[in-house]
Amino acid sequence: MYLSTNLKFLRERKGISQTDLARTLELSRTTLIGYEKGVQPPFQKLIPMAEYFKVSLDALIRYDLSRLSQFQLSEIERGMDVDITGQKLRLLTVTTDSTGNENIEMVATKAQAGYANGYGDPDFVEKLPKFQLPFLPKNRTYRCFQIKGDSMLPIPENAWVTGSFVQDWSDIKNGTPCIIITKDDGVVFKLVYNRLDEDRSFQLVSSNRVYKPYSVLVENVLEIWRFETWNSFEVS
Repeated sequence: MYLSTNLKFLRERKGISQTDLARTLELSRTTLIGYEKGVQPPFQKLIPMAEYFKVSLDALIRYDLSRLSQFQLSEIERGMDVDITGQKLRLLTVTTDSTGNENIEMVATKAQAGYANGYGDPDFVEKLPKFQLPFLPKNRTYRCFQIKGDSMLPIPENAWVTGSFVQDWSDIKNGTPCIIITKDDGVVFKLVYNRLDEDRSFQLVSSNRVYKPYSVLVENVLEIWRFETWNSFEVS
């Protein structure tokens, strides 16, 4: 939890004294100093703090705001912190086998139109084919998507690409191959270039240079899965 450090950071960023902030929040200066030193406020005191600094309660409490860029800070003050980090997607729907290990759900091309709408629906995810890849690390969540076209050669059309779930999109390094689930285009597999700090977008680039790069705004992105491996098996 980062409430105390965030409170001090946001106050100093705003250029306001402890006395003035305490008055605005209807607190004593001593009480505010305690909060900045780690004393936990009652919940009803958190709401005015979040409203004053124009950040969500989630951002105020759970994330170290001092590590964000100036662009990201301006975005969360506009209520965009969920879109920037992708944290809306933390509650990921998964299935497990009889021993409690997470399955790798398979999304065939014929199911991808429905996936953009049903990715958070437990019933939809439960009906997807499933398998296991024992050689992958156990501390991640994986999903497998059948890719269309030849834009990511040498991986062929109709191959199955397995990716690990990306929780924080700001961590994506330029040139990382990812499966991106978008509102408009559904499932796409591309090299991702992170432009969140510049214009809140990702540039998507094909390894097959016949296809031109294009950008997708972060608010159009539903999920991102970092490429791990691929297979060419058939699924009935």
